[in-house]
Amino acid sequence: MLDMGIKGAAYATILGQFVSFCICAAYLTRSKAFRVSASSFRPDPVLLKQVMALGASSFLTQLSIVVITVINNILLVKYGAVSAYGADIPLAAFVVIMKLFQIVLNIAIGIAAGAQPIVGYNYGAKKFKRVRELLGLIIKWTAIVCLICTILFEAFPLFFIQMFGADGELYTQFAVQCLWIYLSLILFTCVQKVCAIFLQSIGHAKAAAPLSILRDVLLIVFSIAAPMVWGVTGIFWAAPIADVLAVAVTAVVMLRLWNLLKAEDGQPAEGKSVLQQSRPGVIITIAREHGTAGKKIGQLVAQKLGVPCYYKEMTALAAQESGLAKEFISGINSDENAIMRELYLSTSAIQQAVIAQAKAINMIADQGSCVIIGRAADYVLRNRENVTRIFIHAPKDYRVKKVMEMYGDTEQEGKKSIARSDSARGTYYKSISGHVWGDPHQYELSVDSSIGPEKTAELICGYVSHI
Repeated sequence: MLDMGIKGAAYATILGQFVSFCICAAYLTRSKAFRVSASSFRPDPVLLKQVMALGASSFLTQLSIVVITVINNILLVKYGAVSAYGADIPLAAFVVIMKLFQIVLNIAIGIAAGAQPIVGYNYGAKKFKRVRELLGLIIKWTAIVCLICTILFEAFPLFFIQMFGADGELYTQFAVQCLWIYLSLILFTCVQKVCAIFLQSIGHAKAAAPLSILRDVLLIVFSIAAPMVWGVTGIFWAAPIADVLAVAVTAVVMLRLWNLLKAEDGQPAEGKSVLQQSRPGVIITIAREHGTAGKKIGQLVAQKLGVPCYYKEMTALAAQESGLAKEFISGINSDENAIMRELYLSTSAIQQAVIAQAKAINMIADQGSCVIIGRAADYVLRNRENVTRIFIHAPKDYRVKKVMEMYGDTEQEGKKSIARSDSARGTYYKSISGHVWGDPHQYELSVDSSIGPEKTAELICGYVSHI
């Protein structure tokens, strides 16, 4: 519209990135649950080491692409100039073939990257059988895509070459020949790359980094050596040679990993051992504001009634049922994941965790009388008749004081902690129930815990005994 041509496209790209940055910065600075300060930019050596270790494979992969492109361009010009094709035809053919190569590779990487969180959750939960199944699915669908593409490339090379334009018979002849060669074993390339991503997703950084660039390093070596024997076409023969060697090494590494995962299957699963058989009777669910000592009160109530109390045990059961990591399930309604919380809670992984958690709560309720703290248990058990729903609250000043005592926070920090935690619990509760967290209509009893944990527990026990 402004007739600025290529320069306009460059300006538009820069402007778009700047506007995106401003929007993100505005959100972060105005978020009620998240604050950016100078300390946010202070490097954590331990965390930084972990991030860099896992990110090294991705960095090296991107770097190797640039190196390969530069080296191949130089070699194609050098050996093309002394061939019948000249310097331009090999270079033009290489550009076209690399575009096709990147399309197929990106599809394979997309499959592996999409499975990364699921693989990580199951590996963290020590569900190694599921991890092996996921590895099999990743390789299976990568192979299907690559085989289809290979068949199409080998059967209709001229069609794909002409998609990017044709410049004479000599160019077409050379491009078709090189396409057959370079893309003949793209299946091996993609399998090798997705295996490296798989290793990255389970935290095997030491294996993921070298495996991710193994094929690229071999490609560079053979790209330099092969043209000395076969001329300019030797540069293209370097790809299948590198693919064969790289996939052979990868197969050895992945077979060893497969056997290790299989060996771990026999280990006893954690979670079901936390279930305690109890007498028939009332099930007490306790929801509480942050800083009300709700957990302690719940434990006291269970102790006085002589029934089991469940808090963190629910996450172990949910992990067992879902294959997700306990830490992941434990954090779904905490105040740590506050950025775009509603969107976060709507993701498929979170929904899977919510379903698993609900199943765990029902399993607990099936064992008999007990106390269940948090996790929206009042809503999960809404259709059961033997459930007493308790909400524990307290004045703000009392809660701030309690938080300061428990966590060593300053008054200002205590207020922020309460606001974040209550907001996170409220958002989580509404996301799964559609109701307002803390609404007195959702509970049989609402108690002010500022009278003290002991008296609050006695009050609840007294109420329950008269039901």
